[in-house]
Amino acid sequence: MKALVCEAWGAPSSLRIRELPSPIPGPKQVVIRTRVAAVNFPDALIVAGKYQFKPTFPFSPGGELSGEIIGIGAEVKRLAVGQKVVGITPYGAYAQEVAVDAANVIPLQSDISDTDYELAGSFVLTYGTSLHALKDRAQAKAGETLLVLGAGGGVGLAAVEIGKLLGLKVIAAASTEEKLTAAKDHGADILINYTVENVRDRIKEITEGRGVDIVYDPVGGDYTEVALRSVGWRGRYLVVGFAAGEIPKIPINLLLLKGSALVGVFWGDFVRREPALNVENMTQLFRWLHEKKIHPFISKRYTLSQAGQALDDLLARKAIGKLVVLPQQEN
Repeated sequence: MKALVCEAWGAPSSLRIRELPSPIPGPKQVVIRTRVAAVNFPDALIVAGKYQFKPTFPFSPGGELSGEIIGIGAEVKRLAVGQKVVGITPYGAYAQEVAVDAANVIPLQSDISDTDYELAGSFVLTYGTSLHALKDRAQAKAGETLLVLGAGGGVGLAAVEIGKLLGLKVIAAASTEEKLTAAKDHGADILINYTVENVRDRIKEITEGRGVDIVYDPVGGDYTEVALRSVGWRGRYLVVGFAAGEIPKIPINLLLLKGSALVGVFWGDFVRREPALNVENMTQLFRWLHEKKIHPFISKRYTLSQAGQALDDLLARKAIGKLVVLPQQEN
């Protein structure tokens, strides 16, 4: 089977296609024939050696996928060969076949449509992060105001949709009109183009000076302090990620003055530490997907050999919604 392999820390362009033996499942693992592998920021960080853990070389990046089980470990009881599933793994999904711990595999309906089958391989991380952030960390309440930075990206669009489902008034901020159009199509009430508008002035205008209740920030960089200054009394600022590349340093007196809270969001460790609550969240998300209440958006598809370019496009913040890799299309 073919896999996109990282053999040394570096840029996504350093990744190479290799022919590897098919994986053999451990006792508590299954092997999945990968239909779709999602493209996420942690994948690029792992390739660069900048993530929380560092796999042993050589390895394939990719932590989120959908596909069909083709092998099963001796101790696995709740899954079967032939099942369509979603898998979450630290790395390995940019390959035609991947071994995944059975505990991190979610069965799909056998009659799932081709469209939803593809979407299922690319929405768990982004929507899981956004639901955990808004429901568990911000404890959002219907009627509150939510500002989403980077609203045209994968987690941003997810936050827009989930915010609306939770009854929030959603302000979407992004860097291009194309990204803002996507946010509007996913339910945003108000749009801010922060390359041409004054974010703080617009929020004062929109909220009549009260400020927003919640900020969802997967971007970091220059707009973090501006957005933090736009939080209202008892507001919550959700630190989701640093797509801009810069980890901002902020004056913490701003928290004191607003009685506000800076709240970290680390979905990966939440899944490990609070599995029961994560199952509850996943059940909700798949219910919303089945009911067509959420609409994950895949803007571009890549072959396995193009996955390095997909990661470069993500790092350059060219993506709208999700990018995915289709390993079985590789010759």
